[in-house]
Amino acid sequence: MSSRSVRRAERLEVVTIAWNVMEVVITIVLGVSAGSLALVAFGLDSFVEIFASGVVLWQLRGEAGSRTRKAMLLVALAFFGLAVVLLVGAGSALATGHRADDSILGVVYLALTVVVMFSLARRKWRLADQLSNHPLAHEARITFLDGCLASGVLLALAATIALDWWWADPLAAVLVAAACIPEGRDAWSDARFGIPGDPA
Repeated sequence: MSSRSVRRAERLEVVTIAWNVMEVVITIVLGVSAGSLALVAFGLDSFVEIFASGVVLWQLRGEAGSRTRKAMLLVALAFFGLAVVLLVGAGSALATGHRADDSILGVVYLALTVVVMFSLARRKWRLADQLSNHPLAHEARITFLDGCLASGVLLALAATIALDWWWADPLAAVLVAAACIPEGRDAWSDARFGIPGDPA
């Protein structure tokens, strides 16, 4: 295993954590001020990625085995819990016809997030292949998912602003919830059956 590649992977995880910490604050503040469930949902989803990145950083620095499996179980539970919260919130918003206010700053920030997340995911996948590191590859999928979710929420906010499609905001929250479920299932599988290449 190349120590240089490991250090590069560690730096990517640190950058991911730092970006997502900022993302939590910005998107939740903007979401609450605009009444946007989609922005708040995206911010909450960032907590899951922060935790997942921390797990991989821990593993890259030599931690493995049962503690990593327990951490992956927590990631899975976080994904499932977030999906439930978002589906309940979206259902309530659709039932009551809640309309979010315009959030131009949210649109700008999400556009930047799309570029950053896809770039990080691509680099992580490359390093995961070089290192044959399954946890890193799994977390790269989460980073890629974050970019896809940012794209979906971005389109929903743009549609709300440009076309007054009020239902696009809770629909984007449903999109985030739906994306959480398979990722949670994968993390649960890793927790139960072990991560390939990771010693028990």
